[in-house]
Amino acid sequence: MSGTAPARSAAPDRAAAPGRTSAAPSPTPAASPGPPERLPVGTIGSYQVTEHQFVFVDRSRAGLGPRVLPTFVRYPVIPASAAASGRLARGLFPLVVFAPGYTQCQSSYTGLLRTWASAGYVVAGVDFPRTNCHVASPDENDLVNQPGDMSYVIRQVVAASDQPRGFLAGLVDQARIAVAGHSDGGDTVAAVAANACCHDPAVTAAMVLSGAEWPWTPGSFFTGGTPPILFVQGDADTINPAADSVTMYRADTKGPRFYLDLFGQGHVPPYESRERAALVVARVTVQFLDRYLADQPRAAAAMRQDADVARVAILVSGNEAPP
Repeated sequence: MSGTAPARSAAPDRAAAPGRTSAAPSPTPAASPGPPERLPVGTIGSYQVTEHQFVFVDRSRAGLGPRVLPTFVRYPVIPASAAASGRLARGLFPLVVFAPGYTQCQSSYTGLLRTWASAGYVVAGVDFPRTNCHVASPDENDLVNQPGDMSYVIRQVVAASDQPRGFLAGLVDQARIAVAGHSDGGDTVAAVAANACCHDPAVTAAMVLSGAEWPWTPGSFFTGGTPPILFVQGDADTINPAADSVTMYRADTKGPRFYLDLFGQGHVPPYESRERAALVVARVTVQFLDRYLADQPRAAAAMRQDADVARVAILVSGNEAPP
């Protein structure tokens, strides 16, 4: 015997009373889905941070062979309440691609990179093929190829975000991309942002941390348009002296420019430690990203306020001369 109940016929409609008309009930309007929901960007510690590693391999440049580019991505965890809404916009967070210094790996800068991610940025740190901390015989001359590595990683991270599934799916706003780098990584970033050889039009802001114009880079620096650039420099740096950053700052007359002077600081501690100057760097770099990557005009005043700390740092911009 089947357990399925027999079908029941629908009851006939009652006839309308004589002299009265039957009015159909008004349909309930469908609820408007509303615009896609965006999430806030710009406050350190707003998000928990998670991370994932890619290994990109660039075979597109003739004569260089395969360039293996381990890339460690730190990114904000979307709150469960926001994820459950089902209305999140695609391209939630701006992207920052980071270049470490010579014989350094991106892991040396974990504190700074996690700080950026906690404020609502997807942060991709690159380990370069011939200058990273694991290479037995590093080759600094390979720096001329590192701007191309940065551009390749930008394209690959954006492509991962464009996928319908995956840990980065929908997270990266490809219209808001910055590059940042320290030491030789700063040289690399200067080329990506401001050298005719390697300028990447996808880049909308740049941060050069104790960098320089690498003299063997083909092309000219600061002869065309540049994105907003923040130069950060310790005035006691003996590896990349302050004069190198001052030269770039003065040459950069095409776009908004800032110079953060760190009093008595050397080459590494402002970016890899928890000293007071490093905390200033973390706050000012986030405010710079907020202003020029997240399009928050009020961040400009906050950037200057966070930078001007007695006996620690000062910020100048535009036509203001570095101290």
